[in-house]
Amino acid sequence: MKRRTFHGEAAGRVDAAVARGLSVAEVEATKLVEAGAVYVGGRRVRDAGTRVEVGATITVVLEEGGRAVTEQAAPAPPLTILYEDAHVIAVDKPAGVTAQPTPGRSGDSLVDLVSARLGREAGLVHRLDKETSGVTIFGKHEKATTRLAAAFREGRAKKQYLALTSPGLPTDGRIALPLSKDPARPGRWRASAQANGVPAETEYTRLADGPVCLVALFPRTGRTHQLRAHLAALGHPIVGDRLYGGPEGPRCLLHAWKLDVDGLELVAPVPPDLVQALASAFPGQAVVPR
Repeated sequence: MKRRTFHGEAAGRVDAAVARGLSVAEVEATKLVEAGAVYVGGRRVRDAGTRVEVGATITVVLEEGGRAVTEQAAPAPPLTILYEDAHVIAVDKPAGVTAQPTPGRSGDSLVDLVSARLGREAGLVHRLDKETSGVTIFGKHEKATTRLAAAFREGRAKKQYLALTSPGLPTDGRIALPLSKDPARPGRWRASAQANGVPAETEYTRLADGPVCLVALFPRTGRTHQLRAHLAALGHPIVGDRLYGGPEGPRCLLHAWKLDVDGLELVAPVPPDLVQALASAFPGQAVVPR
């Protein structure tokens, strides 16, 4: 698979912009858009008449021969609604679903699914990694989205995660290691006091210890891969987290369990794969959090 990324030369229809960017006929460009191979600003567009502005970033996903990727998308998983009112909607994100559209993805992102339910664009204010499950909240209109974004930015959104890690983690602690991109491992972040990174802070409490550890995590900042990198820096990477050297597992067993935003308390039930992993590691013991 390959991609072509370019910037719109003029304001107008997206199919016209694609035709100019790829030097193809507009009828071919229209087919690319309708096939779902075109993204504007990272968001998939399927309406050839969608307006783009000058300088918009346009990506077209192509096969090696230059044809659009048109494979059937995986069926969208059903949405599990945790809470909804006139202003916000909170859902339980399944593992394996991207938070937002990415070029070349298969299937629908969580933003797509929630937007389809609302009939308008959902306001994404925080993101979970693809393999991470759990609570995700969206604004249903601009004012609500702005308010939610401020709550996350100002630290009023209190988050609690669950994870399985390698055994022997201390009973509790605080990790305050800055994060920076790992130059030796693309896509990975390193937690190190020596690197010139961004501040990051995580508190944790061990809930059970045996063949693996069950740990509750309380991120005080919201950095990319923060929990994964911090636990790896302690020598206790998350089970299933191949990027950070975790023990074998069905996926990166990290779950966004609870979220409290300005008094709204949300809980996403512990997912079946994590329940099964706990049952296997602690047979006969009641260690699944409620």
